[in-house]
Amino acid sequence: MIVQFNTDKTINGDEKSSAYFTGLIEDGLKRFSSHITRIEVHLSDENGKKEGPRDIRCLMEARLEGRKPIAISSNEGTEEQAVSEAIERLKTSIETTLEKASDH
Repeated sequence: MIVQFNTDKTINGDEKSSAYFTGLIEDGLKRFSSHITRIEVHLSDENGKKEGPRDIRCLMEARLEGRKPIAISSNEGTEEQAVSEAIERLKTSIETTLEKASDH
């Protein structure tokens, strides 16, 4: 599973933070790793430099083998909360997709 991590200009996207979030994503989705070919993550601050509640957006797209990509988004107050919530939502979506496929 390849994790491609992207940030906008207002969020620190250095190697250290990228490695941290990539580790969170890999750990959170490891039980689906045999089905996932790539995860694309886009982390952005919706308000730019202005303060605001739940203004950090995490858009996550999972590419599953032989299936259409699954995309979800999460808006939270911090980068870590946004990524964690996106992981949980993506887990649920992947689980549902794989269950539907196994029922057929």
